[in-house]
Amino acid sequence: MNHPTNKITGPHRGQPVLMAGEQLEQARAAMIMIHGRGASAQDILGLSAELPQAGFVYLAPQAANNTWYPNSFLAPLARNEPGLSSALSVISQLLESLTAAGITPERTILLGFSQGACLSLEYAARNAQRYGGVAGLSGGLIGPNDTDRNYPGSLADTPVLLGCSDRDPHIPKERVDASAKVLQGMGAQVTERIYHNMGHTVNDEEIELVNAMMKQLLEA
Repeated sequence: MNHPTNKITGPHRGQPVLMAGEQLEQARAAMIMIHGRGASAQDILGLSAELPQAGFVYLAPQAANNTWYPNSFLAPLARNEPGLSSALSVISQLLESLTAAGITPERTILLGFSQGACLSLEYAARNAQRYGGVAGLSGGLIGPNDTDRNYPGSLADTPVLLGCSDRDPHIPKERVDASAKVLQGMGAQVTERIYHNMGHTVNDEEIELVNAMMKQLLEA
């Protein structure tokens, strides 16, 4: 995808963005897919095969060294810089490029798994507006428990899916619950699904819920 990277700062500047689905010019909606720690854009883009909605273009940016930020998402924010700010600027740039191509944030779904889920949720909270949807699969808002969550703005009925195991080794259930409350308070329509003993993965129901979110967007 040809897009200016001048707004991307820090370690993720100049990294590739993979694409699948419709040609950008023909697409009616977009999904930005953010991979997890140690994974790749190719890995998360593979999920698009299970989300086969005509009309969608799928974009998957690649993190430098396969990691968006170095420490746990529960670490003090400063310990995850400059990676965290750089990663957030990647999402900003992609949204700008999509808007320039005629696909607004209202027609764009942010989807992430694990570290990518944390990033997608944090981006939406810090940049509140109406999105086509946000799917945080095994993730939560970023920062320690005492982080100030007074994010300005409204998510204006954005559908948000939070899916996670009750015993995820990386994502405490309490953080998923707390993230759901914060996003609800910002005006999102939140669907939270906690799965018993699932492990750190994506399941069939989550795929179904994302597909439903995509269909709803195309019908809007």
